[in-house]
Amino acid sequence: MRVSKLLHTRYRLNDLERSVRFYKDVLGLEEVRRHKSPRGSELVFLKAPESEATIELCHFPSSGPVEVQPDLTHLAFEVSSLAEFGQHLARLGLQYSDGPTYKDDGSGGFAFIDAPEGYEIELIQRSPLAKGGGATY
Repeated sequence: MRVSKLLHTRYRLNDLERSVRFYKDVLGLEEVRRHKSPRGSELVFLKAPESEATIELCHFPSSGPVEVQPDLTHLAFEVSSLAEFGQHLARLGLQYSDGPTYKDDGSGGFAFIDAPEGYEIELIQRSPLAKGGGATY
């Protein structure tokens, strides 16, 4: 027996609405559902336009404040152009926290931006030369 597919990844937060705005307005994710769990957690599920898996943002104050450790975890998203995404960030008054870093031939690369509460987001520009769907950066 084995698992069949990844359904979602959960990130617990102190300020749910601030993070929902970031993921929607900055990254362009779509909110697919929102509800309160039987335990009392406020949950919002978001997804990227071309993905099936979702991100579950969770606000559960009774479990204590969230303190995100540096370099603990990150989410990675594909972008068509790191340069264009950097311009999008600049229009929003934001900037990459690291990068962009490109392959020697300039065909692919990666950069990072910090989400609210310290979670790290990696943006990957894949090489048009990549075959088989593997990340090449």
